Amino acid sequence: MHQPGTIRKRSSTVLFGLPLWAVACGPDPEKGEIRGHARAIIAVGDIATGVIAVGGVAQGLLAVGGLSYGVIAVGGLSLGILSLGGLALGAVALGGAAVGYVAIGGAALGHYAVGGGAFGQHVISPLEQSKEAIELFKPWIPSIGK
Repeated sequence: MHQPGTIRKRSSTVLFGLPLWAVACGPDPEKGEIRGHARAIIAVGDIATGVIAVGGVAQGLLAVGGLSYGVIAVGGLSLGILSLGGLALGAVALGGAAVGYVAIGGAALGHYAVGGGAFGQHVISPLEQSKEAIELFKPWIPSIGK
């Protein structure tokens, strides 16, 4: 029985044991799911798991969602090697609040950090202009150090 507001679609093409794409949104009482969980190469759903994942909770090589984690993570709370988000945690983190080896944000905590409130070993902030940080960030942010 199809419940209003519920979507379950998937590709008939399968690669590496996963559908090429899948969409799963809304509850599915028959499967005991409160939220849709899409699992595919390209997954879109309340919860999405795939190489490319987009959802409320997304996990994948490229993950985009409210809570996202993956190699490249973009979202409200993102955890990844490259992380972009409201709160970004990763090796390279860019966000409102960023924590990582390299962190850029309003509040940034990292070995190298740039921000209004930046803390770390090598920092660029209103109060500090580390020579090492300027060297690292100059190719990314050409206006730094002028």
